[in-house]
Amino acid sequence: MHAYKHALRKSEYLEGLQDDQERVSTFIRGLPFTLTGAQERSLQEILFDMRSGHRMNRLLQGDVGSGKTAVAAIAMYAAVTAGKQAALMVPTEILAGQHYEAFKQMFADDPVNVSVLTGSTKAAERRDIIEQLENKEVDMIIGTHALIQPDVPIPKLGLVVTDEQHRFGVKQRRALKEKGDPDVLFMTATPIPRTLAITAYGDMDVSRIDELPTGRKAVETYWVNMSLFERVVNFIKREIQNKRQVYFVCPLIEESEQLDVQNAIDLHAQLQAILSGDHVGLLHGRLHNDEKREVMEQFTSQNLDVLVATTVIEVGVNVPNATCMVIYDADRFGLAQLHQLRGRVGRGHNQSYCILLANPSSETGKERMRIMTETTDGFVLAEEDLKLRGPGELLGKKQSGMPKFRLADPVHDYRALETARQDAKSLFESSSFWEDPEYEALRTDLVTSGALSEDKLD
Repeated sequence: MHAYKHALRKSEYLEGLQDDQERVSTFIRGLPFTLTGAQERSLQEILFDMRSGHRMNRLLQGDVGSGKTAVAAIAMYAAVTAGKQAALMVPTEILAGQHYEAFKQMFADDPVNVSVLTGSTKAAERRDIIEQLENKEVDMIIGTHALIQPDVPIPKLGLVVTDEQHRFGVKQRRALKEKGDPDVLFMTATPIPRTLAITAYGDMDVSRIDELPTGRKAVETYWVNMSLFERVVNFIKREIQNKRQVYFVCPLIEESEQLDVQNAIDLHAQLQAILSGDHVGLLHGRLHNDEKREVMEQFTSQNLDVLVATTVIEVGVNVPNATCMVIYDADRFGLAQLHQLRGRVGRGHNQSYCILLANPSSETGKERMRIMTETTDGFVLAEEDLKLRGPGELLGKKQSGMPKFRLADPVHDYRALETARQDAKSLFESSSFWEDPEYEALRTDLVTSGALSEDKLD
């Protein structure tokens, strides 16, 4: 991987981004918040790559609520000031809509044309957007996998940002890259421990936002026995009386989506009966996109007090007034997923809570509950998750794209892997690797394995 990364940079020189740095600085100063040190550092790494004349291939890691989207938006703005178009691809229509609204607000005082394109965009509107893209009238396009359809042109594509990149297949990500010759920024809120990032993402540069914005209160997390359900309901009643909102999440039962949906329906009916007079909404994967959007809009506009949901709300949903996340049968979730769900609250100024309702039968299940109550640091959780699950299931489900380690264990052999990575990097950056006969066998082996194409050796 490192050979390919180096060879790619060696052979594919691009014109460095000629952005209007004064406009970018003015835009940053005009934001209603100050960038954290980690955001500033990550942004500078990204802009340095974009201006360097080498294609950027960077992963931006940041815990839930750390401000990755703001960094990505500034990078996209820099591309626009250079006369380029920028694209942001996200995994769900709900998230595409939320980003679109946020970007419109962010760029309200700047002549930046932002559009959104998803699978449910009406045909006439879709035709208009495609025409505007073709005529370079759209500066930023936000969307789902609808962006990668062959008939969607982005002729001046300068930057592609992919949110929650592990949710897209390799072919999907490549299809968007092939619409132009863009810099590429991947974002993930799934904290990937250093022990795994050095091997799983060795072909990318990694930026990490490892501090939360000032003023954010840590979410208080409690593990509660299922027999205390009534006390939990009394607690959420108090939150509702204080004009706050509550999520109630049901587990994903992988063997049966139908059972999963039925659980949510049953819990919704139960809570409607208990919380008579309060507004309880229901969101699950079997609803049509229009129905999902309508329910989320009701919750966002505070017309619903409680939202019963399956894990469709896991990624990116932003409702600052929601202060309580109750996770039903929490032991059915992995640590990474529990942390993602907890990140849906604590997004405003009020103290927020995460309640794990669970009677875990296994020691591993009990350990997960204990870890969740002890830390809100996603990177610490990721290290613990790696120890409990192993690398193949780090992201909460088996990842076909994750590497299989034949000779080393990424947790126990971390130091050796890090040393090997540094040695490989030094070797590929030396002229001797590309020229000396003693490395010919290694170069040939890399070509045979597909890590390096023959034309890169010319």
